[in-house]
Amino acid sequence: MYELEKENLRRFSAYITKFLRPSVIKNFMTTYLEKEMVESILSTEEKSVTIAAQMLLDKMCYLEEVGWFQAFLDILLASEYTGLHNAIKDWNFQELEDLNKHRTYLERIEPSIVKHMKPSELLAHMSDCLRLRECEEIKAEESRRGPIAASEKLVASLLRSDRPNWFKLLKIALESCELDEALELLEMNGGGKAEKASGWDGEPEAMMTTVCFAFREEAETEDMLMSSNDTAVTEKPGGFRGEPERSGCGKTIVALAICEYHLKQFPKRAKIVFLATKVDVYEQQVTGLCGDMDQLSVLWLIQNYDIVVMTAQILVNALQSAEVPSLDILSLILFDECHNTTGKHPYNNIMTHYLDRKFSTSTHSLPQIVGLTASVGIGSFKNRLEAENNILQLCANLDTRVITTVTEHKDELKSYVHTPEKEFFDVRERPSDPFIRIIKNIMSNIEQLVQKTYNIESLSNIQNREYGSQKYEQWIVSVQKSCKVLQMKDADEERRICRQLYNYTEHLRKYNDALIINEDARTKDALDYLDAFFDQVRNAGYDETERKLTALYDCQRPQLQRLATEGEQNPKLDELRFILEEEYQNNEQTRTVMFVKTRALADAMKKWIDETDSLKFLKPGVLIGKRRKSNLTGSGMTLNNKKGILDSFKSSDQSKMLIATSVADEGIDIPQCNLVLMYEYVGNVVKMVQVRGRGRAEGSRCFLISSSKERIEKERINMFKEKIVEEAIIHLQSNPTSLSNKVDVLQKDDKTRRDHISASPEKPKTQGSYELLCSKCKRFACMSDNIRVVQSSHHIVLDRSMFQRCTTAPHKNPKAFCGFNKKEKMLCAECKHDWGLDLPLLKIESFVVQNCVTRKQEYFRKWRDVTFAIREFDMTEITPEMCRPRD
Repeated sequence: MYELEKENLRRFSAYITKFLRPSVIKNFMTTYLEKEMVESILSTEEKSVTIAAQMLLDKMCYLEEVGWFQAFLDILLASEYTGLHNAIKDWNFQELEDLNKHRTYLERIEPSIVKHMKPSELLAHMSDCLRLRECEEIKAEESRRGPIAASEKLVASLLRSDRPNWFKLLKIALESCELDEALELLEMNGGGKAEKASGWDGEPEAMMTTVCFAFREEAETEDMLMSSNDTAVTEKPGGFRGEPERSGCGKTIVALAICEYHLKQFPKRAKIVFLATKVDVYEQQVTGLCGDMDQLSVLWLIQNYDIVVMTAQILVNALQSAEVPSLDILSLILFDECHNTTGKHPYNNIMTHYLDRKFSTSTHSLPQIVGLTASVGIGSFKNRLEAENNILQLCANLDTRVITTVTEHKDELKSYVHTPEKEFFDVRERPSDPFIRIIKNIMSNIEQLVQKTYNIESLSNIQNREYGSQKYEQWIVSVQKSCKVLQMKDADEERRICRQLYNYTEHLRKYNDALIINEDARTKDALDYLDAFFDQVRNAGYDETERKLTALYDCQRPQLQRLATEGEQNPKLDELRFILEEEYQNNEQTRTVMFVKTRALADAMKKWIDETDSLKFLKPGVLIGKRRKSNLTGSGMTLNNKKGILDSFKSSDQSKMLIATSVADEGIDIPQCNLVLMYEYVGNVVKMVQVRGRGRAEGSRCFLISSSKERIEKERINMFKEKIVEEAIIHLQSNPTSLSNKVDVLQKDDKTRRDHISASPEKPKTQGSYELLCSKCKRFACMSDNIRVVQSSHHIVLDRSMFQRCTTAPHKNPKAFCGFNKKEKMLCAECKHDWGLDLPLLKIESFVVQNCVTRKQEYFRKWRDVTFAIREFDMTEITPEMCRPRD
């Protein structure tokens, strides 16, 4: 089988190996080749891409599985090997042959041209002939080894490009960037004198340190927590005494100094991991590690690099899967924003592995732990003793015995690190508002309709809820949770009631959101929010209940529109406009970050600024988190979106203001910011310190704008608590023996508690059959017997009849992950509730599980919590019937 294809692969291998990079099509290799062979090919690729490609072709010639050749063509096309795909599909390599003259010439002038190129500038013009991964690797090389090394990598990527226009695009890019010397070399048509650099043999130079830290300015004095195990630093590193060594240094430069000292102390066995809390922080600490972590082995990275920077969850996953057998293979772990090492945070998960290892054997060789943070004021406390107890618990979690703060050269520190001045703006509340009265009246009418359907008060214990409050939102969540497992004797009646209750409460939720938006933004923004929601309702499962609810809104909308157009301006917006106008009049170079509570409010504030004549020059960017499933009308941001917004704010005059939710209050580096606005935005002590710390520039100020006296008072209490924390730290530092003893006691208590939980027998998974019902309309979806688990985390359904009970819609963010292609959403055919991906791959939170025998219903938010057993996926269960295309 496939003898012709195999013969042609052998015949044209000399062409194919010039262009193909095996790691780009790793998913194909892992599907059709043995794991050991895949690892061997990838290892060879590090030394020679061509030899690795030849190894892959040789192994492909022995494949017998049905469909492998078409899968090879498909992965080439999906991986943007358009030219190579077309050549192999038609077995016509003439177009690729025509590229040889350009390749030969570029190879000849490479040693000369790389000295005159600026890769970071060129990449912006070459996205049509380079993959995103290649661009990221080139950027990483420039940060790590400089422009010449990055230019060599750029040339190597072009030499393996199968795009027919790459040579033309390179010339255009050189011309656009005004790199005349490089362009002249390229246009000499073979007549240039390409002198080969002495000693250059085409291989990258050896490197001792394998990541590049970007030095950033940190606005807060950092506390550093250090462990005292057998690899601990017993003396302070030379030149590092806790104070800045240069302008703008903070946690990152401290971490770098510690790493440098550690590498010198343990040159042969130093293995360092720097952990960040989230990808945004990781990306600003290191420029491009080695591409997508999904394509890399964590263990391989640790074994082959001196310093690895990663998010904490990556290491947690590696420990849980035993890919990283033990933390013993590391010598130093640095925790950025280490105050997060509590509860179920990934940091605490890692330290639980660490402490269990420490107490279970005396032969361990665990790494030193260093934590960095601007505030250790975690938890609730009212006095110094309670604050000390919280700090001691953090120390116990991190296995630390030393708290290091700046003690010398404090005056010098203050000349580099600027703490913003805090001011409060107590704004009067919006006067009587007819818009609020109308919305509350609609909500009251809906609640009366609900009562005619079912006694909704029996579904939640939350009382004294007010329209337009967070407590009302909590009541809705509680009611919807109860609705999902509401059971009646008549199954049809149960489905009808549950769907009606879900629709009623979802509409109440949106009206409640609109009241919250109206309180802080314009009435127009609240109305736009409702309009967007009802547009989605009309385009989704538009049943009788939703028609009735939509008519209720449409009846009042003309009056709401009049109020949005003619109503009085929100006093808070008048105050905010005055502040911004005054600040930018005094200083045109002002850079502002404004924090708001919700993404809906962030969007509303941007619209208001863009539509206000005196403020639209600010051109604000919006920085929010990923879109949540429950946020039907909101929008989320990808990492690339966030990076673009931040880059625009930092490096250009296009955007002078950033509007952000909590996604930016910790760790995000914005050195140009000199004005922080907290718009009805107050949290705990840690959040206060982190938010204030976004103001990095000299003369920075921080304003709290609020109409709530309670909110302003809370922030004043936070400022008082910050002083309590500082006193607690000084007191703990004054008696290190006592600190160490108390940490020992806490660790032993925590270990006893964990052992007790581990000794408790797990409730066995039942082997019975269960029905999965849509959690919105209770429509039958599938049987638990037909569910299989893939890669220990993904749950697919083998029963193809499920497609008769669902419909599909294009996914808003299509991409590939873990071997799956996320292209379409799977929706309930009756109510259009989101069931998961069209594989079918299910989200358990979208279903109610019903026991086929007892008829008892249960609701689970996570697959790990389900009470029934699920079998592992087995390829032998795939039948020809399952492979047929769907109707």
